[in-house]
Amino acid sequence: MKSSILIIYTGGTIGMKADPADGTLKPFNFSQIKAEVPELRKFDVRIDSCTFDPLIDSSDIEPSVWVRIARLIRDRYSAYDGFVILHGTDTMAYSASALSFMLKDLSKPVIFTGSQLPIGTPRTDGKENLISAVEIASAKDADGHSLVPEVSICFGSRLLRGNRSTKYSAEAFDAFISPNCPPLAEAGITIRYNADIIRRPSAWDLPLTIFERLDTRVAILKLHPGITPAVAGHCLCADEIRACIIETYGSGNALSSSWFTDLVCESAARGKVLVNISQCKDGEVNMDLYATGAALKRGGVLSGKDMTTEAALAKLFVLMGLYEDNDKVKEAFQCDLRGEISK
Repeated sequence: MKSSILIIYTGGTIGMKADPADGTLKPFNFSQIKAEVPELRKFDVRIDSCTFDPLIDSSDIEPSVWVRIARLIRDRYSAYDGFVILHGTDTMAYSASALSFMLKDLSKPVIFTGSQLPIGTPRTDGKENLISAVEIASAKDADGHSLVPEVSICFGSRLLRGNRSTKYSAEAFDAFISPNCPPLAEAGITIRYNADIIRRPSAWDLPLTIFERLDTRVAILKLHPGITPAVAGHCLCADEIRACIIETYGSGNALSSSWFTDLVCESAARGKVLVNISQCKDGEVNMDLYATGAALKRGGVLSGKDMTTEAALAKLFVLMGLYEDNDKVKEAFQCDLRGEISK
């Protein structure tokens, strides 16, 4: 029995094609996807499509869109072997991270992809990205199980874990990187799967559960020379903020000024969830390395280890939606839930 794939077009550059009448870029009809990308005919795969109306620009993505995608996957889950989500690149890593935490007991591929150039242009990267995504989403092992049953990003000949990815380039075709986790697969003459990295469900027949209640009361405080107490104080202590991601220097280092450590302690005393994420893409937070990092740890700040900011944000959204008690959020946050933290 051949595989079946649902392509979900949310918006983004990949779905644009020049109108022959006026030359402007307009979305093409994904119900005719095999006519637009005839290479897909070579796969023995049934491909259906679903297009958002209206289409959503990547910059306008918000949590309600993630809930919409999660519900769509849940509702069509039994009918398809895999899902390919076409999405703008600017917030793709946020969306892939969010879906990775929102989908529980996933046993089928959910692959995000897009392009830097519209699929209707001569030098587009969209066709290769889409073809690779469909091939990987439909791939099964000898037992009929999906080869990559997790949320991922397929871009520039590499399949990256969704919650380990971040957009690195606005121009290069390999726009995404995953510095702290090897690719799940690489597409060359053949597709090479990194079987030791790919996560698999504890049981293949578990029903898919979605977490659609998201609490977005999270601030991101990026430390920088000249930061003021007013700015830091709002992110750390404002009543409307339940958690704060502190983007620190290097291995989790921060300024040693007493006003800053006092604000951190005040925030922690109020029970807020505080997370230390490094501004560096490569490496991890080690709050025992320097005195200021140790001071943050004593003040109640959790180590984000080698998580991306996108993953930390999405993880907090989901956990805060699940738990009213911040102590439970803190406990769960330190666990590796979807491969977002290196062992």
